[in-house]
Amino acid sequence: MKLERILPFMRTLLGKAVSAGDVTVDATVGNGHDTLFLANLVGPEGKVYGFDIQDEAIQTCSSKLSAQNLNERVSLFRKGHEHVKASVPEKDRGKITGAVFNLGYLPGGDKSIVTGPTTTIAAVEQLLDIMAPEGIIVIVIYHGHPEGQLERDSLLEYVKNIKQDEAHVLQYQFINQQNHPPFILAIEKR
Repeated sequence: MKLERILPFMRTLLGKAVSAGDVTVDATVGNGHDTLFLANLVGPEGKVYGFDIQDEAIQTCSSKLSAQNLNERVSLFRKGHEHVKASVPEKDRGKITGAVFNLGYLPGGDKSIVTGPTTTIAAVEQLLDIMAPEGIIVIVIYHGHPEGQLERDSLLEYVKNIKQDEAHVLQYQFINQQNHPPFILAIEKR
């Protein structure tokens, strides 16, 4: 298949936005895969701020970072992504070039603990406020469960109303696949 699947496309977008020495955010740490990816993109002089409300996610990610000696590049917060602005130090505000959200629930975890539209939209608004110009937020939306459908609808309504002179918004989606395939919303700050 020549078309990029959803997660590789997410990484392509972040790879175009993030360089060595940059500051990034993983808004949904989960199992730590995106945090590791960002830590490798920013290199030893960069920084990743990771957020998750579940101890399991923070511990799993921390173990993966330790195994690759990447702990110094990452600050993990056991709190929701709606606290991003208050958690990112002043010195790094205006320097964030990439952020990623993988919405839904922790793979292999408690499926009753899910992301929600109110906190996700609050986090996106805060990120747009503290990101560098041309910084990119990539949101992977999983909408195969009832809460995911509500979050999808709210996010789509929200991003459609972002003013064009503030950001560019892209939707990347396979439209002929079964079972509610995930899709991407990418927001590039102007």
